[in-house]
Amino acid sequence: MIVGADGANDRSILDTSNRMYGTYRMRRVYYSAFSPIPDASKTLPLQSPPLLREHRLYQADWLLRFYGFDVDEITPDAANAEDVDAETPGMLDLDVDPKLAWALRNPTRFPVDINRAPREMLLRVPGLGTRNVERIIAARPHGALRLDDLARLRVPLKKIMPFVITPGHHPRQRLDDPARLRAELAPQPRQASLF
Repeated sequence: MIVGADGANDRSILDTSNRMYGTYRMRRVYYSAFSPIPDASKTLPLQSPPLLREHRLYQADWLLRFYGFDVDEITPDAANAEDVDAETPGMLDLDVDPKLAWALRNPTRFPVDINRAPREMLLRVPGLGTRNVERIIAARPHGALRLDDLARLRVPLKKIMPFVITPGHHPRQRLDDPARLRAELAPQPRQASLF
């Protein structure tokens, strides 16, 4: 799919992809950012969309296919979410990945007890991928997992700590201020050096 050549928002693009996966049993949809060419039709935009938009669509697509998310959860419209920017309903947040954006919009679903939560909920914890979730579930019968156990499993602790409970770790206060948590977890833009 060419992204940014028309006015389609991310929600409609993901709806189309999801429909292709369900109806036509496609295995993969590819996204490519529109790149303007000289002497093109006047109906095409003069600028290409940010490449980060293409990247976020791939991340959202992955959540649809392997993590059990719905399009409504990933890209809420203005009617379903009070914190969606009024100018860009149906667009993915370019500042944070779609899974973290979902978690920040749903703080009541967290923190998740790493030792008791079902697989489906562990997959919704930012920073936990399918491989880490399988490692956590496999390690549970051997005893209660602590933060140092998660570190040995190569789980990104900084990203998951606000969203999980382990023996000796209860992060509820951090979830009470989603804006501050977002500022902590969002990647900071770095200025490229000229030299």
